[in-house]
Amino acid sequence: MFTAVPGRRVPDRLRHKTVAAAVADSLRQQILNGELRPGVQLRQDALAEEFGISRIPIREALLQLEAANLVKIVPHRGAVVSGLSLEEVEDIFKLRIELEPQLLALSAPRLTNEDFQDLRVVLAAYGESLSTGEVLRWGELNRRFHFDLLRHADRPRALTIVSGLLQDCDRPTRLQLAASGEIARAQEEHTQILALCEARKVEAAAAALRSHIETVGVCLVAIYRDGLARL
Repeated sequence: MFTAVPGRRVPDRLRHKTVAAAVADSLRQQILNGELRPGVQLRQDALAEEFGISRIPIREALLQLEAANLVKIVPHRGAVVSGLSLEEVEDIFKLRIELEPQLLALSAPRLTNEDFQDLRVVLAAYGESLSTGEVLRWGELNRRFHFDLLRHADRPRALTIVSGLLQDCDRPTRLQLAASGEIARAQEEHTQILALCEARKVEAAAAALRSHIETVGVCLVAIYRDGLARL
């Protein structure tokens, strides 16, 4: 850890690294909460003016974000916010629609009272994060709720695939909720699915889950198409 010594000048290299880390953190938050959408160009000169600093730490910050797969350095365009393509989003939701209801049909009859209690805790935390605008928790809690519903399906290969799909949906989920304004609907649909599982209405729960995923997918695809049209 670097400790500044009174009267000693901080080396430019260290100062640039500190500033770059702060800029990277600010841009990371904007990307993750949907303020900076996939495809948006991050111009170094504009960012330097916005943050009131030179381009050197800006360049370092963008390299940090590229290492985290949040931006891509594209020839002749510079840094561009990365994200799933429209085709990838469509594929992900087609796979989720196919797999998750089947896994829920296998898992729901095996969910215990303790499982339902844990799911209610996750759902409550999800609802609280939605109402308080804690955007960075939306994707994580949504992923947990969906996966925990399916965890007893006893299909490890399929669950591994779904886990990856849910991970891929993390940032798009935040984008969809922030852009669509359908926060209340998301919470209502999750509550309905959980209630049907607790009532052991397995077929109805699987159907409700399918409908929920379809709705989110259609909304997200529309958001992506609109974003591409603006580029």
